[in-house]
Amino acid sequence: QVQLVESGGGLVQPGGSLRLSCAVSGITLDYYVIGWFRQAPGKGREGISCASGTAPITYYEDSVKGRFTISRDHGKNTVYLQMDSLKPEDTAVYFCATADAGYGCYDHSIRRNEYDYWGQGTQVTVSS
Repeated sequence: QVQLVESGGGLVQPGGSLRLSCAVSGITLDYYVIGWFRQAPGKGREGISCASGTAPITYYEDSVKGRFTISRDHGKNTVYLQMDSLKPEDTAVYFCATADAGYGCYDHSIRRNEYDYWGQGTQVTVSS
């Protein structure tokens, strides 16, 4: 049974930081692509970052590039999204997801429909 569990969301002020965690079980994360997505009220789910476990590919959507950082702890089978300089427009439910190696994450894009397993989401609210 593959399971992804996000944590670390909450309420922060503009300019603040959060680190989201995604604990993965049922698969070895080293051999998969990991992606982070978010969905704001009234909007579709958008990909914001991804990284390959088998190739030197990392992608950031323009709106988060330079502020967010994706990383892995291979020993813990966990991925993280460090979010700095948060803005009110970052308010959304954040999801992690996995895709098979070679899919989902490319130098210039993240493809949502190529991801197979999804977490339940964690709420991030940025407000003063």
